Amino acid sequence: MTKLVEWLLGLALLGAVWAGLAFDLLGLRLPEPGRQLLWPLPAYLLVAFGCFSLATVGYRVATFNDCQAAAEELQSQIREAREDLAGRGFRF
Repeated sequence: MTKLVEWLLGLALLGAVWAGLAFDLLGLRLPEPGRQLLWPLPAYLLVAFGCFSLATVGYRVATFNDCQAAAEELQSQIREAREDLAGRGFRF
C-alpha cells in the first residue's frame, strides 16, 4: 500500500467519523458545546497538519548531510569536461 493510499484511507476514516458525529448520524445526541467544538475541527486539523509539515521540512533541511566524496567527483568531472571542450575550441 502506498503512502498516498494510506493517507487517503486515514482521511476518509476521519471524515466519516467527523460527519457521523457532526450530523448526528449515529443518534448520540452530543451536548451543544461538543457540537460547537466539532464543527471547526477539520480546519484545526488542517492547520495542525500544515504546522507539522513545515516543521518536518525545516528539520530535514537543517539536518541535511553533505556528501563530500560525491562533490569532489563532480568537480573533477566538470574540470575534465572543461578541458575537453577547451581542446575542441570552446572558450569560457
